[in-house]
Amino acid sequence: MTEHDITLTVNGTAHELTVEARTLLIHALRDELGYTGANVGCETSLCGACTVHVDGEAVKSCTALAVQADGAEIETIEGLAAADGELHPVQRGFQEEHGLQCGYCTPGMIMTATELLEENPNPTREEIREGLEGNLCRCTGYQNIVNAVENAAAAMSSGAVADGGAVRWPTDDGDGDGDGDDDDGGSAAGTDADDAGAGGRE
Repeated sequence: MTEHDITLTVNGTAHELTVEARTLLIHALRDELGYTGANVGCETSLCGACTVHVDGEAVKSCTALAVQADGAEIETIEGLAAADGELHPVQRGFQEEHGLQCGYCTPGMIMTATELLEENPNPTREEIREGLEGNLCRCTGYQNIVNAVENAAAAMSSGAVADGGAVRWPTDDGDGDGDGDDDDGGSAAGTDADDAGAGGRE
């Protein structure tokens, strides 16, 4: 089997590797590089669990060869949160709206939803459903997923602040202390990226 030397830049880190011509991008990411956030589901392009961003576009990585991505910039779910663990608004939306159950489809859902909101910052519920129609979920019934994307869209348009390429949430909660804490006794949402499909490296 013919082998090829390729370079994949994943979440800002360049990786040089040798792959067979038949190696799928999903297997290069998971098996060769250890980025296990994208999941292997159907391997027929139907479920979307393997979705990653390739040069800024959502791609089902079970339908792309690794050699086709040579030289590309790839973003996986592991790279979506900020370096300090601050969740991307889409991740936070899934967390706050309980847009996941088993979590297997969640990384792909989040990556697709992120691209959707970049292209259409204020989608209707129908547009959200259409945008996610290539991603399947066997658990939630989709209602909370749509709610989660709506949550993220509202946050990104009304208060999230861009900071060095990452989207961060405002720290002033309106109580005058500037600490971002809700002082009414409630608890803030956690910042563990794994809670919202960060799919940490194994």
